[in-house]
Amino acid sequence: MIRTTTPLALALMLALPAYAQNAPAPAPAPALTATERNAIVNAELPADQAALKSHVMFLAADALKGREAGSPEFEIAAQYVVSQFYAAGLKPAGDEGGYLQKVPLVSAKLDGPGTMTVTGKGGAPVALEFGKDFVSSANPETPSYAVTAPVVFVGYGIVGQGRDDYRGVDVKGRIVAYFGGAPESFPGEVAAHFSNPAAKAEIAAKHGAIATITLESPHTVKARPFSFYANAAARPRFTWGNPDGTGHIAAPGTPSAGTVSLVGAEKLFAGARQKWADIAKAAAAPDAVFKAEALPVTVSVAAKTALTPVKSYNVAGMLPGSDPALSKEVVVLSAHLDHIGVGRPDKTGDTINNGALDDAVGIASLIEEAKRFKTAGTKPRRSILFLAVTAEEKGLVGSDYFANNPTVPLSSIVADVNLDMPIITYKFQDIMVYGAGHSTLGPIVERAGKAIGVPLSDDPLPGENIFVRSDHYNFVRKGVPSVFLWPGAGGPGRAAYDDFMKNHYHQPSDEIGQLPAIDWESGVRFVDVNYRIAREIADGEQRPVWNKGDFFGLTYNGPGAK
Repeated sequence: MIRTTTPLALALMLALPAYAQNAPAPAPAPALTATERNAIVNAELPADQAALKSHVMFLAADALKGREAGSPEFEIAAQYVVSQFYAAGLKPAGDEGGYLQKVPLVSAKLDGPGTMTVTGKGGAPVALEFGKDFVSSANPETPSYAVTAPVVFVGYGIVGQGRDDYRGVDVKGRIVAYFGGAPESFPGEVAAHFSNPAAKAEIAAKHGAIATITLESPHTVKARPFSFYANAAARPRFTWGNPDGTGHIAAPGTPSAGTVSLVGAEKLFAGARQKWADIAKAAAAPDAVFKAEALPVTVSVAAKTALTPVKSYNVAGMLPGSDPALSKEVVVLSAHLDHIGVGRPDKTGDTINNGALDDAVGIASLIEEAKRFKTAGTKPRRSILFLAVTAEEKGLVGSDYFANNPTVPLSSIVADVNLDMPIITYKFQDIMVYGAGHSTLGPIVERAGKAIGVPLSDDPLPGENIFVRSDHYNFVRKGVPSVFLWPGAGGPGRAAYDDFMKNHYHQPSDEIGQLPAIDWESGVRFVDVNYRIAREIADGEQRPVWNKGDFFGLTYNGPGAK
C-alpha cells in the first residue's frame, strides 16, 4: 500500500485520527533461528496453497531486493509475472504485442532549497526562510521554475459538498493559497478526495490559477510538524514522463509553489483584511468556512528541480471474452508488483524490505485467479485484463500511467477489482470491501463472500480513508466503478492488522519466516472470493454502474450516477 512519504499519502495523513496513527499493537515475536525459519518457508502444503506460496517465495526473496520500481530486480519480478501470465493462457496486452507496458517514470528532486519572497504594496521584499517559513516543491514539469504573482487565499480550495471556497474572487493569473486537508465534518472518503493535492490543483487550474501554495494549519500540525515537510522535500517525488521528458502533473501549468508554515503565513497575510491568527484559529473548527480574499502581497517563487528518467513496466495479460458483444468490454483485475526496495538496517541488520504481504501476495493471487479461469472450462463473457502495476509505492504512479495511457480503450473498461496487501496471517471471518457502497459492485461482492461463508463488514478504521489510497482509485478518477478487498477485522483480524502495521509494514520483517505464520489456506479462500467477483462481473447481463447520486460517480461522470 502507498507509503506515507508520497505527496498523496502525506495529504491523506492529515485526516487520520490519532488512534489510527498511534494504535497500540502486540509486540513483535522473538527472532527465529535459520533452521526454524527454513522449516516455515519449506513446510509442505496442499497443491493450491503451495502454488500461491511459491509465487510469494520468489517475489519476496532477498535476491529481488524489495522490487523497487526502476531497479533491475523489479524487471526480474516483471519477467516472472510475464511467464506466469503466459502459462495461465493470457494473451499479451502490453506494448508492441508483448506483456510489458513501458512506464517512463520521472524522479523529480529539489536541486537546492529554492526561494520565496513576499512583497507588500509599496514595501520591500521579505525573504522567507527555507525550512522554517516555507519549503519548496519539486516541479516535475521543468528543471527551472520561477513565478511572480499576486496571491489569493481560498480557504481549503474546495468546490463541492455545498461549498465554494473560490466564491467572490478572481484567481486568473494568480497564485492561490489554501489549507491542506479538508474540513473534519466531511465524510471520510469525500474528505480524503478533497485532501488529495491532485484534486485541489485541478480545481485551482479550472479557476485559472497559475500556482498553488499549501498552508500549514493547527489541524495539520497535529499530524506532522513542519520539520517533517522540510525533510520530505529533500526526497525525490515520482511521476510518469511526458514524451518531451518532463514529468506529468495532475494540473499542467498549475504546479505547487511550496508549503508555508504557521510562522511563514504571518508574513504572507501581512496587511490582509483577515488576520492570520483569526484564520488559523478558525481552521481548527470541524466545519470551518472561510471568506476568500485577495491578499495585498505579491509572491515570487523560484526553484530548480533535478529530473531523472527511470525505466519501469506494468505487466498486462488479457483473457478474451467469449460473448460476441460483451467481449468488447473489459474487467480489470489489478495488483501492484513493486515494493520499497532496500532501506535502513533493522535491529538484525537486515536492509531488504521484501514485501511479502505488500504486495507479493496480491500478485500471487492475481496469477492464481488467471489459472482458475484457464481450468474453469467456460470462458468469461466479458474480457478480463490482469494488470500488475509498477510504482504504487511511489504514489500510485504505474496505475495512473495506465489509466491515462490504457492499452485497451478506456471506454471499454467497466470495472476494476484491486488486490493490495491482503493480511492473511489468520483465518478471516469476514471481508472488508472498500468502494462496495458506491456502485453495483457491492451486491456482487456480497454474493461472492456469501458463497464462501463470509459476510461483508464495515470498515473498522474509516478515518484511514483506504478507498483513495490504492491503485483502484486511479480507475475511479476515470469514472470506472472499482472496489478494493481486504480480509476483515472480525475475530483475530483487528489484532493481526495492528500487529502487521506496527511491526512489519514497510519493514524487512514483511517476509516469509519473519511474519507471523501466513495462513495459506486463507490465501486460497481470498483467491476464491476474488475469482467469484471477477466471474460474476464478467458474466453479468449488465455492466457495473455507480449508484445514483454517488459522490465519486458524479464527480468523475461515471455511468449510472446521474
